[in-house]
Amino acid sequence: MTSETMAHVPPHVPASRVVDFDVYNPPGIEDGFHQAWMRLHGEGMPDLVWTPRNGGHWIATRGPLIRQFLNEPESFSARVMIVPKEAGLEHKLVPMNMDPPEHGPYRRVLNKGLGPRQIRNIEGDVRDVAIELIDKFAADGKVDFCAEYANIFPIKVFLAFSGLPLSDAPLLTKFSNSMLRPEGENPEEKAASMASANAGFFEYIAPTVAERRANPGNDWISQIIHSEVNGTPVSEYETLAMISLVLLAGLDTVVNFLPFCMDYLARDPGAVAALRDDPAGIRKRADELFRRFPVVAQARLVAQDVERDGVMLKQGEMVLIPSTLHGTDAKENEDPLTLDFGRKERSHTTFGGGAHVCAGMHLANLEIIVTLQEWLKRIPEFRVAADFRLVAHSGVVAQVERLDLEWDIL
Repeated sequence: MTSETMAHVPPHVPASRVVDFDVYNPPGIEDGFHQAWMRLHGEGMPDLVWTPRNGGHWIATRGPLIRQFLNEPESFSARVMIVPKEAGLEHKLVPMNMDPPEHGPYRRVLNKGLGPRQIRNIEGDVRDVAIELIDKFAADGKVDFCAEYANIFPIKVFLAFSGLPLSDAPLLTKFSNSMLRPEGENPEEKAASMASANAGFFEYIAPTVAERRANPGNDWISQIIHSEVNGTPVSEYETLAMISLVLLAGLDTVVNFLPFCMDYLARDPGAVAALRDDPAGIRKRADELFRRFPVVAQARLVAQDVERDGVMLKQGEMVLIPSTLHGTDAKENEDPLTLDFGRKERSHTTFGGGAHVCAGMHLANLEIIVTLQEWLKRIPEFRVAADFRLVAHSGVVAQVERLDLEWDIL
């Protein structure tokens, strides 16, 4: 990072609140993604800090404050949800960048195609994809889990669910990477990266919208195209923005959540045994996995001057509300880095909160459950390859490069 990326500290920000923390390259990430973020939980660290990185913004470091910001759209607006602010302004997706009450009717449109019933109907197809992929390497005794499973499974499932060709995955993945980990050394360059990727999604999906407008099906894309909001047909722009939002979420988050889970399990035979010995129980244990491995760091735009945690946040400023710092908050979850399937109290916002709870949470939940069930049927014990160390990158959504696993052939 260059000095050009450092913002001046505003006069109303106390010096005691200033930290040098970059959401896209947090200090200490070489020691682990979640561990790097948890440095903001250090002794004496306030619940709300300010960093001069990425245009300058606040960061909520503890679970209660993160949840509070998610549930106060009148003070903390979703109109800009990514830092730096310049990049967030180019992130033009519906209804992600809307606040209640405007947000509600558009969210109901999304729910029609992504609700629990629709996801239950595709469980067999999801399971078939998992089985097909795992069977390709189960007899090998080793695998790069990212390359041969995590980078394929959620994308193949989602594109099939959407009626889109798997051959389009590399292009869509490129757009996703640019929107969730925008390139550039300063806010202006990150904004340009974001704008290009946003336009790329729109350009990609436009021919599909035209085709399904003429020949509608039962898929979620067709449902959006032929929906109404407040009695008016959804506009072309709104259609493209909603479809792009779902594509973005469906093509990245689970891809990078899975390797964190499997890296941990490969080092904890007890946790593996608990899952393996009760496959049906994986459904109820999945929430602890989501609590332990949050990967998202969204933001909000301060909509009005407001005091929180003893400091004043000014209208127009940005505040980061990372789910990463909620699930790993030791004040909310005792011994937070340990998977504890019997945990009596569990607090996290891995799927967001308030009006913006993740619309794709039911599909994500199914993908995690099916992966573990089918993997443990075929590979009941596994470990991280000797001398391997997980390399992760930070961003709006964390990213894992590679995960080398191995197991004994029975």
